[in-house]
Amino acid sequence: MYRTHHCGELRSADIGRPVSLAGWVQAVRKFGTISFVDLRDRYGITQLLFGEELNRRLDEQPLGREFVLQASGRVAERSNKNLQLPTGEIEIQVSSFTILNASATPPFSIQDETDGGDDLRMKYRYLDLRRNPLRRNLELRYAVSRAARNYLHRNHFIEVETPFLIKSTPEGARDFVVPSRMNPGQFYALPQSPQTFKQLLMVSGYDRYFQVVKCFRDEDLRSDRQPEFTQIDCEMAFVEQEDILLLFEGMIKEIFQQVLNRELAEKLPRISWEDAMWSYGNDKPDIRFGIKIGNLKSPLRKNDAEIISGAVVTGAGFEPFERAQTVLGMALPGLAGYSRKQQDELTDWVKRPQIGMGGLVFLRWQADGQVKSSVDKYYLEERLKEIAARCGAVPGDLVLILAGPEDRTRKAASELRLEMGERLGLRKHTDFQLLWVYDFPLFEFSEEEGRWAARHHPFTAPKPNQIALLTENGPALENGTRFLDHPYASIKANAYDMVLNGNEIGGGSIRIFQRHLQEKMFQALGMSAEEAQHKFGFLLSAFDYGAPPHGGIAFGFDRLCALLGGSESIRDFIAFPKNNSGRDVMLDAPSRIDEVQLTELSIQLLP
Repeated sequence: MYRTHHCGELRSADIGRPVSLAGWVQAVRKFGTISFVDLRDRYGITQLLFGEELNRRLDEQPLGREFVLQASGRVAERSNKNLQLPTGEIEIQVSSFTILNASATPPFSIQDETDGGDDLRMKYRYLDLRRNPLRRNLELRYAVSRAARNYLHRNHFIEVETPFLIKSTPEGARDFVVPSRMNPGQFYALPQSPQTFKQLLMVSGYDRYFQVVKCFRDEDLRSDRQPEFTQIDCEMAFVEQEDILLLFEGMIKEIFQQVLNRELAEKLPRISWEDAMWSYGNDKPDIRFGIKIGNLKSPLRKNDAEIISGAVVTGAGFEPFERAQTVLGMALPGLAGYSRKQQDELTDWVKRPQIGMGGLVFLRWQADGQVKSSVDKYYLEERLKEIAARCGAVPGDLVLILAGPEDRTRKAASELRLEMGERLGLRKHTDFQLLWVYDFPLFEFSEEEGRWAARHHPFTAPKPNQIALLTENGPALENGTRFLDHPYASIKANAYDMVLNGNEIGGGSIRIFQRHLQEKMFQALGMSAEEAQHKFGFLLSAFDYGAPPHGGIAFGFDRLCALLGGSESIRDFIAFPKNNSGRDVMLDAPSRIDEVQLTELSIQLLP
């Protein structure tokens, strides 16, 4: 056999034991007539001692980095112990060895802190995966998968595989499409999710389904997005929202306990979508720190007679508060001593194009009770204190105020809150805060297309008490009617997201399960009866045969693993990822195919 033990296994208790090890050469150190070789496998490193006779063989057959080596000998006590290594108290006194395979000089060092850049390591991913950080990431990924599967198995879920070659029904992101040789001119699509299949499994009576499944979306990439990604996909029949929230809180708790040995709160906090948007500026709030956003628009309007000439900074300069569509503020505890230089730097930060604000108003509520601000000449001090208090400030705090159009200002306030949390060291990767966000809008209005769009997906049910708003109203807007005044704008979805440290890690909903309601939903989205039948006729037909009430949730598996591993990027938690251009630089894919294949597929490329 090649080995009796692995390279991270042997300890002092094994001294005197004959063993065989196999692995990769991490380093070679020659000292006169003897040599030391560090041998590595996925379990660890063991030092090998080559005596005088074998050392002469090493002169004739030199070892290099990443050579594949098999060595036999006895475990001995190490004279120069390395207590930083689990195997650091022993070494192997080698009696025989075999070079199983030589290695070219690696393009970068196979070490925790490597000298290889991202592109180089992606090209030689099979070498990058030998490094300990990547190994630990994939081990964590496996541990998360194992914990989730064990939990779901105990709760009577069955894992069912669903097809990868399906019908193209673009909703949201673009589909990846696959030409069919046997059906010239026709195409499969790769699934963006198994959504309709898991609903069909509920119709089929498999009341608790799950799948750790690949999904595919042709969309622009970023650190937490890949063209192919993995979900823990789950669906349940005869359930309401509360059933799903409680069961999957249990799954996440088990993952944290099994993978990180961390206990979570007995019950995760919950917040409505509307409260999240006003208190944190987004629908996936980071609650590791308590800074909240205050809505200053209404209180500023309450006592207009008291306002001397209240002003905020906008793109056009200073203008009265009441002219701004939205005014938002936040209190930063203990930062009343923020310097003018720091204020100017922060003002420049909010003026960056990606934030898009015209400026920033500062209120410094000093420890002695005085309030100093960048708008002193427009406000009496008592009024400034009232504004600061509205943001939750107390003496010693700094208040930041933004104003402008609602969407832009809310987004800017959210980004500013996160930036300040980062600067103040309040967003530690070792801290974990989860919560549920619920009661999302069912629809959003697409100004570009002039129609309603599903905020989640078109199979999400409205809240039960709002179904009539969908069934009794048409999708069209009358001339001159604002979309926010349409009944559709007030319908809440029976949907929920799980958020971890400001990242959505899971999302789901109670589904529509009655044909007439699903048809009404398609109609609301501007889909004709013919189009709905063409795209989703199979699902509508299934609803005619006793579909049960059902709902589910899908967790972003790659993102969850990355966050548990203390990273914002999912790439290092995927064995063979794509780069930001969607390319596999190791395989050089995508690539052109030859003319014979194109002809077989009845495809002609444009020049």
